[in-house]
Amino acid sequence: MTRVRRKSRRSGAVAALAALLLIPMLALVALCVDYGYLLVVRTDLQRAADASALAAVRDLIPTPDGTQDLDQVRATVRQYVRDNVSDDEFEVLDTDIEIGRFDPATVYTNFTTFNNGIFDTVRVTIRRDAMANRPVSLFFARIIGITESEITASATAIMQKAAGLPPGSDILPIAIPQSTWDFQMPGDRWSIYGDGKILDDGGSQIPGNWGTVDIGPASNSTSALNNQISNGLSQSDLDALYSDGRINSSTEIGGDESFWANADTGLSVGIKSTIVPSHGKIKLVPIVDGTNNGNGNNLEYSVVGWGVVEITDSYWKGGPTKRHLTVTKAYMYDGDLTPHSDLSNTTNIIADAFTSPVLVDDDNGDSASSSGSSSSSGGSSSGGSSSGGSSSGGSSSGNGKGKGKGKS
Repeated sequence: MTRVRRKSRRSGAVAALAALLLIPMLALVALCVDYGYLLVVRTDLQRAADASALAAVRDLIPTPDGTQDLDQVRATVRQYVRDNVSDDEFEVLDTDIEIGRFDPATVYTNFTTFNNGIFDTVRVTIRRDAMANRPVSLFFARIIGITESEITASATAIMQKAAGLPPGSDILPIAIPQSTWDFQMPGDRWSIYGDGKILDDGGSQIPGNWGTVDIGPASNSTSALNNQISNGLSQSDLDALYSDGRINSSTEIGGDESFWANADTGLSVGIKSTIVPSHGKIKLVPIVDGTNNGNGNNLEYSVVGWGVVEITDSYWKGGPTKRHLTVTKAYMYDGDLTPHSDLSNTTNIIADAFTSPVLVDDDNGDSASSSGSSSSSGGSSSGGSSSGGSSSGGSSSGNGKGKGKGKS
């Protein structure tokens, strides 16, 4: 008997199933390939944002009178962004460069900035979206109707406050009375004479006395003072202070650390050879609040902190009543100074001295949106950065130079 075999329908079912799965498979391929590409673009933008913010914030170091060149800050941002993305036409909007003074009280919570005082913060947002630089074109995602994606990246950098003087710190071993220091504003200048008098810029005498200070071994010689003026604080200076029990560590002098130091009155002509070449240079000076009422080799000053001055001028002809050194209260950036480990601390620091900048976390997530395209955004994340939100509220983005007299 002849049997008739029915034709199998399995091949048709497999074909139909494959057809049904083709669309989600293509979508998955589009997601993987294009998502990987977007990650590369986003990483490049984030690197450019980080580098530009860290570089630009250094340009916020004020002149002695507190003037800050905000145009230069913006120019540095744009230059570093273009260098890092390898595109000389890449645009950074004015509104995407925010400049301000960070609020220490919110640095670890809801990061905010103010638009007064001395600015110490730069926040940069760079974008590829409808606002600037065109969205990123996609490849396989076009199959499912997504042709492009918008990406932004942001970074916030702040200038850390200095809290310690390690070896190499630029110092001027001449004591400034705290009463004199507190009376002066940044940009104010005064002259210290060989007979111990201090005169303001108008020639009026300021109460207080001054002298050279032995920051290191007792009875420092003139050569030792010259070495400190030219080369800064040395490890042997720290070792001597530490071995005498005058400071707490042999690695640095704390910015607010108090100790007694031997001193000499007057202005020796022996330091002329290093003072004159230092005209215009920025130095740290010891601030003192009293003496032991000694004299000669027994005179000691009570060092209570450090300040920043510019060596403005000096005059060496004549006797002690004519010989003088003129300094200007100023600001300093020195990347070798020890930063304070707590960004929220505003007390144990060296007034108006800044050290290496640092990125703070910024998860504000700026992103523009446009119909038919996806958006992606990123914030800075860097080792050693503090935990915080976006820089917001009161940031300055105006044109020109800013000038502030307040301490940051």
